[in-house]
Amino acid sequence: MSLATASRVLNGSTRKVAESYQRRVLKAAEELGYTANLSAQATARGTAGIIALLVADIADPYFSNIAAGVARMADEAGLVVTIATTNRDPAREAALLQTLRGQRPRAVILAASRSGEPIAEAASHLSASGSTVVALGHDDDPDVRWLGVDNHGGARLLGTEMAGLGYRRAIILAAGEGIRTSDDRIAGFSEGFTSGGGREPIVRRTGFDREGGKEAMADLIAEGYVSNAGAPTLVFAISDVMAVGALRAIRAADLTIGRQVSVCGFDDITTAIDVTPELTTVHIPLTELGYQAAALAIDSDAPAPDLPLSVTVRASTPPVPPSGAGEGNDRHGS
Repeated sequence: MSLATASRVLNGSTRKVAESYQRRVLKAAEELGYTANLSAQATARGTAGIIALLVADIADPYFSNIAAGVARMADEAGLVVTIATTNRDPAREAALLQTLRGQRPRAVILAASRSGEPIAEAASHLSASGSTVVALGHDDDPDVRWLGVDNHGGARLLGTEMAGLGYRRAIILAAGEGIRTSDDRIAGFSEGFTSGGGREPIVRRTGFDREGGKEAMADLIAEGYVSNAGAPTLVFAISDVMAVGALRAIRAADLTIGRQVSVCGFDDITTAIDVTPELTTVHIPLTELGYQAAALAIDSDAPAPDLPLSVTVRASTPPVPPSGAGEGNDRHGS
């Protein structure tokens, strides 16, 4: 048969090839131990059949769930996924993007939280070389396709819900200043909580991980922000992973969830229902988020879908009894 027919079979062309021909080509390739040369394909096509996914930490369930969605879409499209971790380091992220230019990936998906880092120029170079760049979040960089995650709106819903349960004092465990995801969630929660009758929350910045949540919570307990007096203090960790760390510190201090302190998070990772008590959080369809990000990367004409967020109330934030609402220890202030 013709070289063109063999090429269509081996390279996954969208042009239909008779099934009998497909079997013959694939059998010959198997017998010969043939595999396509990705570098040669990238040279011929302009890009390789690869989706590069950049995450902050692959061990974080938030990113691993997104990666699962990206991998599912890539598999359907006959593409390969490569993953790199940025460790939330802007310089490292920019360097990785620069390195990817030489690999000519079909698409690059930026899932890590960014903080005004120098990625714009690297993204521009990638786009100019034929790669599609997709980022999770909101911005106006013309060289990047954005799949919106309404962190502000989701956190506002959570703040309103918590105020409606009777909480009046809140502490936010947040990441370092300038990280867009964290800042949006702080602002949204504060708006919802105060509009529902709560006091302006105290913000305690820490590491954007489980250890950061644990250490910050332990410090707050030692400083007297949590006590047996009055209604429980509400702790909003801007990610479920940080919330899990906070729960660990609360258990270590022999405090009771719902009596002295209540905890809520954001993301709705699978671990949220495995901890005790189960964690109140904002649900993001993380696997679907990754799937849709990959779909946008593959089809540059596809519109960005709307992925609504919702609040899931669980046992970690029980309603405050009417007699306890508004009471509190003086350490919090107003």
